[in-house]
Amino acid sequence: MDKIKTLIVDDSAFMRKLIQDILSVSARIEIVGTARNGEDALKKIKELTPDVVTMDVEMPVLDGLEALKLIMKEAPVPVVMLSSTTKEGAENTFLAMQYGAVDFIAKPSGAISLDLQKVGKELIEKVISASKANIKNLLNKTPVKKRTELHAEEYSKIDLKASSSKRPIANMKWKPAAKKLICIGTSTGGPRALQNVLTKFPADIKAPILVVQHMPPGFTKSLAARMDALSQIAVKEAEDGELLQNGTAYIAPGGYHLKIRTAEASRLAVQLDQSPPENGHRPSVDILFKSAGSQQEYAKIAVIMTGMGADGTKGIIELKNRGNVMAIVESEETSIVYGMPKAAFATKLIDEVQNVEDIADAIMKYV
Repeated sequence: MDKIKTLIVDDSAFMRKLIQDILSVSARIEIVGTARNGEDALKKIKELTPDVVTMDVEMPVLDGLEALKLIMKEAPVPVVMLSSTTKEGAENTFLAMQYGAVDFIAKPSGAISLDLQKVGKELIEKVISASKANIKNLLNKTPVKKRTELHAEEYSKIDLKASSSKRPIANMKWKPAAKKLICIGTSTGGPRALQNVLTKFPADIKAPILVVQHMPPGFTKSLAARMDALSQIAVKEAEDGELLQNGTAYIAPGGYHLKIRTAEASRLAVQLDQSPPENGHRPSVDILFKSAGSQQEYAKIAVIMTGMGADGTKGIIELKNRGNVMAIVESEETSIVYGMPKAAFATKLIDEVQNVEDIADAIMKYV
C-alpha cells in the first residue's frame, strides 16, 4: 500500500515538529515536507505534490484561508485545517470548508497546543480519510439558492412514480403517515452537503429534521448559526428537553448523542446524553436512527451523506426492521468521501441514491 505523502504547514516550528511526530506514528503516512506559511505552502505543494496537507488557519504572510483559496485554484489537494475552538476559530473553520478544505481538527488549547497529542489519533485518522477524498467534488461549488416562494404543498403534487430518483434499491413499502421525521447523518464533507440540503427545504416543511454531523464540541453551534442564516427553515443546535417543531432542523451538539423521547401530549422532545461513543463517534448517526426507530407512529425519512466509515448503517437496518422508513444515500459521484453512503448502500435496504443537489427534492417527495 502506497504511503500518504503529507505536507505540514504551520508558522510555529514547535507545532510543525509536534505534528510531524504525531503523524509519523502511523506507518501509512510519510512526511514529505513542512512549510512555515501559506506562501511557502503553495510553493512546496507544487514541488512535492503531497497527497494531503495539514494547515494552520492563523499564519503570517499568507494565512490559512487565503492560502487555501490559492491552493484550490492553482494546485488542488485535500487539506485538513487545524483550528482553535474560539468562536472566531469556528467561523474561520466553516469558511475553510467552503473554500475547499476536506476536514478540520480542533487544537485543544489554542495556537500553540502543547497537548496536541490528545487528538493525535484523530489527526492521523483525518489525514488518512482526507487522502481518499474526491478532489473534483471539493472544487465543485454548488451555489446556494434560497427557495423563497416554494412551499411544502407544492412538493406534495410530485408524482412518486414519475420521479427521476436514481437507482431505487429496496422494495418501497412506504405508507404515508400524518406524522413524519427526517433524520440526516453525515461526516467528512458534511457541512457542504448539509448546506446543499437544508437550504432547499421550504419554511413550512411538515416535519422536524434531526441532524448528526460528526464534529467536536464548540463547532456545532457555529454550524447551526451558519445554516440558519442561509436557510428558510430554522436551524439550531439541539437542546435537551426541547419539543420538536416542524420546519426546524436540530443539529446534535458536539460531544453529545442526539436521541428522541416522547414528552407531554405525545409530542416528541430532544434527549441529549454523553453515553459511550458509538463507532468511535459522539454524536453517532446509529444512535439517532435507532432512537427514531422507537417512534412507531412516525414515518421516517433517513438520509446518509458523505463521510468516512460506516456510522448509520446499523441504524438503517434497525429502522427498516422496525417500521415505515424511506432510506436515501448520497451518490458516489458527489460524495467527498464515499464511506458511510457506500456501507449503507451495501445493506440493500436503500430506496434511493441521489446526488447531493437532489437530496432535498427526494426527501420532499415523501414529506
